[in-house]
Amino acid sequence: MKHLAKAPVKASRQFVEFYDIDYEALYSYTFAPEVYAILNEVNRKVAARESLAEVMDFLFDSTIGFCPCSRITLCFFEEGGQRTVIRWTRDDDSPSQRQLTGLATDTHFTTLRGLLAKGKVRLIHDLPAFAALNPDSELTRVFVEEGYHSSMTSPLLCEGRCVGVLIRHSVQPHAFNERHVYQHLATAERLSQAVEAAARLEQVQQLNESYMEMLGFVSHELKSPLSSINMTANLLLGGYLGELSDKQRSKLESIIGKTDYLTALVRDYLELARLEGGSLHASPIKDVDFAADVVDQALSVVQSQLDEAQMKLSWRRPAQPLRVELDPNMLLIVMINLLSNAVKYGNRGGAIEIRTSLADGLLRVAVRNEGPGFPPEQKTHLFRKFSRLDTPELKKRKGTGVGLYTSWRIVRLHGGHIHAESAPGEWAEFSFQIPQPLVLSAAVE
Repeated sequence: MKHLAKAPVKASRQFVEFYDIDYEALYSYTFAPEVYAILNEVNRKVAARESLAEVMDFLFDSTIGFCPCSRITLCFFEEGGQRTVIRWTRDDDSPSQRQLTGLATDTHFTTLRGLLAKGKVRLIHDLPAFAALNPDSELTRVFVEEGYHSSMTSPLLCEGRCVGVLIRHSVQPHAFNERHVYQHLATAERLSQAVEAAARLEQVQQLNESYMEMLGFVSHELKSPLSSINMTANLLLGGYLGELSDKQRSKLESIIGKTDYLTALVRDYLELARLEGGSLHASPIKDVDFAADVVDQALSVVQSQLDEAQMKLSWRRPAQPLRVELDPNMLLIVMINLLSNAVKYGNRGGAIEIRTSLADGLLRVAVRNEGPGFPPEQKTHLFRKFSRLDTPELKKRKGTGVGLYTSWRIVRLHGGHIHAESAPGEWAEFSFQIPQPLVLSAAVE
């Protein structure tokens, strides 16, 4: 049987051993049947795309019996290997129960930087002594403080790149030997792909969260000054400081139009930031009068847009109140978005129609506008974040692609569906339906 090559160590550091990563030797090694069963199950879980936490919990529970290990820790390398972050760790018997997940440190100040270059498995038989020789290593210090006396660390390699490390710790010194190295290395090989996928997904999620935080902050900071500018311009237009010439009036109307647009933009992005940040939740209320509490309120918000576009709005108001269960504030966002889009993408001087009904356990609402509409092949691009339809006529109209996405999210949170239909060159209609009684959606993907 071919054995893993043991790298030479200096006499002053006999408590540290390095083993070359030799896959030929690994593949020819004969494991115990229970180890093969565990490795096969890890393979199955990774192939089934189970969460990294589920795979690691299985690994911990299944190997703790025959590997002298008190803790397993998974670290990711970020920023091109410059930062080391603990992404998963478990020790059911830790006396301190210290929360280590998320702990991050510069890789330069850890002893892991050598593994990046060497690509070896490292055994530390006396962790306190090793820590004394490496006082700048924060991770080593932390684990010594946790009461561990030996460790076994293997790099996680994916397509030749080191994406992280898998570490086992023991409270006993000299706990690990070559047999454990083989088991550890075989496990690390199977985990590498899952770790790479999880690291990429986590990076995307972190970038998205940071972006949304920035978006929410900037939008919030813009909201107050824009409202102040708009209010001042409207006061001037109303003659608060005296009569205006036609030229002055025209300029003020232009200012108001631009601030209205920017205010709507800020509103869209604030709503998106709240949705993506998880702070926008449905708080349904029973016996809501949909016509009075939602439609009337939305019309009051968009009335100035309707007047400016000289559009005619028709709505056959229900003879009896539409008593429904929903979150009126969230559905107000939907109605404002649909009506604003009808104005924005409709024909100047054209017609907008609202239809509302409550029957067969469904609240149905539709907003139709006369306008260029959209071609059938573009329909799949609707209700997607930042997506705008790619037609010459629609690209002339200013929009963010946020309002419809936000509306889709809100309707789905209410367990409903939102649709779009169009006759190109004639009209476009956006409609939604919400079940009554309400069936809240558990999650929105």
